[in-house]
Amino acid sequence: MKKPLIGASCAALVLSGATALAGATPASADASVAVNFAGTVALSNCSGSLVRLPNSTASDPALVLSNGHCLETGMPTAGQVIVNRSSSRSFTLLSSSGGSLGTVRASRIVYGTMTDTDVSIYQLASTYASIQSRYGISPLTISPNHPTQGASIKVVSGYWKKIYSCSVDGFVYRLKEGGWTWKDSVRYTSSCNTIGGTSGSPVVDTATGMVTAVNNTGNEDGERCTENNPCEVDQSGAVTVRKGINYAQETYGIPACFAPGNRLDLTLAGCVLPRP
Repeated sequence: MKKPLIGASCAALVLSGATALAGATPASADASVAVNFAGTVALSNCSGSLVRLPNSTASDPALVLSNGHCLETGMPTAGQVIVNRSSSRSFTLLSSSGGSLGTVRASRIVYGTMTDTDVSIYQLASTYASIQSRYGISPLTISPNHPTQGASIKVVSGYWKKIYSCSVDGFVYRLKEGGWTWKDSVRYTSSCNTIGGTSGSPVVDTATGMVTAVNNTGNEDGERCTENNPCEVDQSGAVTVRKGINYAQETYGIPACFAPGNRLDLTLAGCVLPRP
């Protein structure tokens, strides 16, 4: 994992190009969306983003996306799924330039796991409309579509106030790190050399401005399948180690697990997120 930085000060991350709640409008094929820090947040130990689902409305409680290993309760064990747990965690909301706009606060951890994926989703005590009215910030939209190999992406870390630019190099059948296994992970090209503290950063497709993955790990030392040294496992079981290469977990499956009102429902048709 891109290790949480325990006890460090909250930096923040945010992206511009956050779409209105009426829905996202993809850019033309030859255009690129400007990506900055508007639409992202900083956690005490990680990065994250204020997000909406494609069908979210302005009156819905807002959501924050980060990694499961960034949860304030500690890293979930393999097979553990956390659902609808009370939380009062605070997040620093950033401007497009990375300046602090203020603090938004969670009411609960809607979903958190490190099984099959590495994701945490918080519900805030504020609606999208109230955040827009007070801070002038719109959420980023989670794309319902699988990311594309070769797509240009930005990994926006609010913790370090740094934006990494690269492309989707490919997809990993199984990514193993310590006791955890993640499915169909995104592998970056080498220019996204993310570091500790970038965990939970949104991965934004520059052609659409939408979130297609959440940054979570990289092989630091060239070790095989150990913590902070994930390995790739293909369908035949062959293992590949890529020292210095970093990874993200896809987010396109998240919208299918939410009913109207940003209500989590893991029993919905098409929802494949692990259940408790």
